This record gives sequence, C-alpha cells and structure tokens, in this order.
Amino acid sequence: MHLAPARAWHLLTALIAIASVVVELVLVANGHNPLLATDVPPAATRVIRFLSYFTIQSNILVAISASMLALDPRRNGRLFQVLRLDALFGITITGIVYTVLLAPQHDPHGINALTNAGLHYITPIMSVLGWIAFGPRPRIPENTLLLALIWPALYVGYTLAHGAASDWYPYPFIDAAHLGYATTLRNGLGMVVLLAGVATIFRVGDHRLPGDAAAAAQE
Repeated sequence: MHLAPARAWHLLTALIAIASVVVELVLVANGHNPLLATDVPPAATRVIRFLSYFTIQSNILVAISASMLALDPRRNGRLFQVLRLDALFGITITGIVYTVLLAPQHDPHGINALTNAGLHYITPIMSVLGWIAFGPRPRIPENTLLLALIWPALYVGYTLAHGAASDWYPYPFIDAAHLGYATTLRNGLGMVVLLAGVATIFRVGDHRLPGDAAAAAQE
C-alpha cells in the first residue's frame, strides 16, 4: 500500500464529514435548520435531536475512523475494526436511503445544500471508494461483524425510548406514535437486518479484495 495517497484520501474524507456535521450542528443550535422549520424547541433539545439522526451518527463514525486511518492507514485492532465496519455500513445505508427515499421530499438551499451534499452524498461515496482503494484489509472477521451490529440495535432501542419520552422520532418509519409499536419494532428489526446484509457484503469484499500483504508484495 502506498501510504501517502491513503492518508490524503482518509484525511479529506474525515474533514468533509467533520465540516458537514459541525456546520449543520451550528445551524441546528441556532434554529436555522430546515428540519426544525415546524418545531423549534430549546437549543439543548435541538442538539439532542440532531445527534439522534442515524445520518449524523454515521458521519461521526466516519469522521473518527477516517481520522484514525489518516494517521495510520494500516491501523488494526478490535475496537478499530468494529468502528470502521459501523462507519462503512452506516454511511452506505445513509447514502442509499437518502438518495432513494428522502431526497425527493427534501429541497435544501444555501449552506444547507452544501452540508446536505456532504452528509448524504460526498462522505458516503468517498468512504466506500476509500475502502475499495485503500482498505485496510483484511479487517472484518466474523466476530467483528457480530459486534458491529450492537450499534444499530442500540440505535433502534434508543430511538424508541427517546420517542416514548419526547413524542419525537427522527424518521417516519420508526415513528411509534403514528405506526404503533408492532409496526415500528418490525421496521426497526428490518433496519438491523438490512444493515447486517450490507455489513456482510463488506465482509465478503474484505476477504476477496487485495489485502495489506498482497498490496505490500506489489510495491
């Protein structure tokens, strides 16, 4: 692996994710985010709701894991493996779901259009392309895949608990107030299964695409 291009790519990915999240957070904290157009609660509540979006959590995971890779493109370790896989399948689903389901209903303008592009398009594309081009691989043993699914399971549980306490849900497909708990739990389970499927695709690629040893042998 040529480390300089890998470092540069991961650093750029991290900076885009960080900038998108931070700018969006500032807008939310000041009540200028279109997501809050019909409901502008106190600043602390706005921040909690902002951090409750799967999109935001996925971008934060990308920012952390890509920053770690910018420092060491061959980084390894159990915690890193889980964090990296969570970031990969989380940001992949973020990009796909937004593009297919949410983009037709969302028309951001001005700086929101820039942060929206960073969160939903640029970061997902750069994350996946960076993984394909630079790895590192192999980094996804079977036990890592299982551990990585803890985050989405906790996310569904947190969302339901938070929604029950506040009557606010980040996405309509897990809105128990309107759908009822039976449908919401089914949708939440479907979300975890979908993420598990995407994680499995990354695991297959992790074992079939060139790994660190193969790349080093080519240098």
